[in-house]
Amino acid sequence: MTDRLRPLWDFDDLDASEQRFRTHLEQETSDEGRAEVLTQLARVEGLRGNFERCAQLLDEAEPLAGSGAVANVRLELERGRMFRSSGDPEAAFPLFQDAFARATEAGEHYLAGDAAHMCAISVDDRKLMEDWTQRGLELGEREPDAAYWAGPLLNNLAWAYYDDGDHKRALGLFRRALEARERDPDNEAALAFARYGVGVALRALGRPDEAVAMLEPAAAWATDSGKPDAEYDKELALALREADRSR
Repeated sequence: MTDRLRPLWDFDDLDASEQRFRTHLEQETSDEGRAEVLTQLARVEGLRGNFERCAQLLDEAEPLAGSGAVANVRLELERGRMFRSSGDPEAAFPLFQDAFARATEAGEHYLAGDAAHMCAISVDDRKLMEDWTQRGLELGEREPDAAYWAGPLLNNLAWAYYDDGDHKRALGLFRRALEARERDPDNEAALAFARYGVGVALRALGRPDEAVAMLEPAAAWATDSGKPDAEYDKELALALREADRSR
């Protein structure tokens, strides 16, 4: 992973993330660097649902970005996320497309992967989602810095098919997402979520015993890490009940 600002993020603690970014903002020595940090502060506000403040921070960052490739990629990504989260995916999609093109041209492969994954989840058309997922996967196969995005790309596509009721297709994608996550075993939260996806699809396909084998470690990790997840526990309880009935 080569996103220099990613280590400052804790998506479970936005207040702590904001404080780290504000501290880092004071340490930046260039306008472009400050613009980058401001985009991440904007993302914090977007995640809080404070879209007016998010827009203000992005407007503050824009003149500082100048012609800097990374800062402008971040601006497009965060404006796109702001539009998508506030209910305007049509405005978001072209920004993510531009971010992908700009990041790819600049050799910023991690950010290009992020942009591809945002393109994929900003469209309702399943074929277009498949196309952007494939673009992101091919980028990750060529460029190690983008390899991280295989898990999110496959996971998001899997959930889309699951929601469509195509549980068999979803299971295949969830399994591929889990394989991608297993290549990064230190990301235990992502591993647990990947196992949960496989378990949910298996249960939907009437295979509760196999589902339990996936859901048990996911729920156990969540509890042991101090972040119990009601959905993990619910799916596990249902799978256990169905497995008992089938015996």
